[in-house]
Amino acid sequence: MRYSRSFIPTLRDPSREAETISHQLMLRAGLIRKVAAGIYEWLPVGLRVLKKVEQIIREEMNTISGQEVWLPQLQPRELWEETGRWPIYGKELMRLKDRKDADFCLAPTAEEVVTDLVRREVRSYRHLPLMLYQFGVKYRDEIRPRFGVMRAREFYMKDGYSFHTDEADCERYYQLAFNAYKRIFERCGLKFQPVEAESGAIGGSFSHEFMVLADSGEEGIVSSECGYAANVERAEISYPPTDPPVYTQEPIEKISTPNAVSVDDVAKLLKRPVEQFIKLLVVLADDKPVGVLLRGDHELNEAKLARYLKCQRVVKANQAVYSELTGSPVGFAGPVNSKTQFLADRAVGAITDGVAGANEKDAHLIHVNPQRDFKPEAYVDLRKAAAGDPCPRCGKPMNYARGIEVGHTFKLGTKYSSSMKANYLDSKGTSLPMVMGCYGIGVSRVVAACIEQCHDDGGIIWPAAIAPWDLEIVALNMSGSGIKETADNLYEAAQKAGIEVLYDDRDETAGVKLKDADLLGVPLRIIIGERKLADKKVEFRRRSDKNSEDLSLDSALGRVRESIHSLS
Repeated sequence: MRYSRSFIPTLRDPSREAETISHQLMLRAGLIRKVAAGIYEWLPVGLRVLKKVEQIIREEMNTISGQEVWLPQLQPRELWEETGRWPIYGKELMRLKDRKDADFCLAPTAEEVVTDLVRREVRSYRHLPLMLYQFGVKYRDEIRPRFGVMRAREFYMKDGYSFHTDEADCERYYQLAFNAYKRIFERCGLKFQPVEAESGAIGGSFSHEFMVLADSGEEGIVSSECGYAANVERAEISYPPTDPPVYTQEPIEKISTPNAVSVDDVAKLLKRPVEQFIKLLVVLADDKPVGVLLRGDHELNEAKLARYLKCQRVVKANQAVYSELTGSPVGFAGPVNSKTQFLADRAVGAITDGVAGANEKDAHLIHVNPQRDFKPEAYVDLRKAAAGDPCPRCGKPMNYARGIEVGHTFKLGTKYSSSMKANYLDSKGTSLPMVMGCYGIGVSRVVAACIEQCHDDGGIIWPAAIAPWDLEIVALNMSGSGIKETADNLYEAAQKAGIEVLYDDRDETAGVKLKDADLLGVPLRIIIGERKLADKKVEFRRRSDKNSEDLSLDSALGRVRESIHSLS
């Protein structure tokens, strides 16, 4: 590909709207352009990378007997009503009507349509197991699209669905898919961590997220040396047996705390550590108010609470609900003499001589002790895990990192097949629901996550397997003696050798060309300049290395081939 004939609109200046490195570099390197909030055009360079990621995924899905299909992105309401997801999916589901006033949605996922396809076509156990997968655009009406293609309203995804006769076969295939996902991200050149995760709106009994490790990641991950790893929303927290706490005998005392709403504000005012605070949160669980007690430095894990209550949705209550239940504004609610029942996180039970809201504005209580001064309905693991928490498997302190979710595998069980009557006949002629698995990868997210992990101050550093080209030839002065002829010959020879090459033949300064080369991040580079060419040499450099070396013209392509082999 000649640069002079390519559509690669690079940018010199950073974009003010870009919050992350990947968003910034994808705009500057000409991979994408914004059309509207959360909606992007993929330009030729970006699409080359996207398609390489897609092909790696396709090869690994085919390896585990996946069969590629193309399912509709415009889906009828009736199918979503069968599973009950039409009313509960939420505002992220993009809904629309056709000219006949029939309701449709733009697919965020495809469990309903693929289950409908299989129930119509598969009748016997002889046709199972079956795995169908597709690549396609998905839609989610994000309340706050951000981070470029990382959290977009329109994105490119691989979603796959497997159908089985029983749980054992589904478990067997789940492990095949899990291992295939590990190979995919290894081939893409990423540092990643599979973690136990919440199933969310997809549902099912068990799931794993595949996280690309990056400081800019949205998700928190905890892990232990024993191999346990989980998203902080899913992570269990071990509470080893300890001696009962020795509570203070001092009576409760009310203290004035004017305008001190947050735990940190009150802690500074009273000169008490936040670990001694007991905060009462009020949430709505499927629109019913529920009180939750947490230690002052801990965060509520809504997913754990929803699991315990067996509800679909947990959201924060507003000021009116707080006032009705506690008689106080947000920030001053507490468990002592509370008018509402509440659950408590297990860590609350170990607090002694605690501080809590007084259920009246500008007042808190000190010398508060659990059991003596209040009794929750139950002590439950309700908080998000953090660094240093004991591992639920081995009990040792867990480490904390941040990651970007790029893939998710689910064991769905019969959630969809039962509600949609996707049954098969076993060897005895008995009709049974198919057992399902689900396997998704955000293809466009993989591209952005890779950049978050693979870049420097100059631009992108692509792993070889998903780079837009293997080699970039940079001719520094096209009008210089012998430069054009040498570069043309090298370009043609590289193409004949099967090397994917970008040839910068533009009439631009050396500075512009080299900056663009760093920005685009092609793994290998040959620079042709007059001074070295006079000695029949060219400059060779790996994008990931700071140093370069001189090669003879005759040996340059051989060195490129060796480097491609070593990088693959």
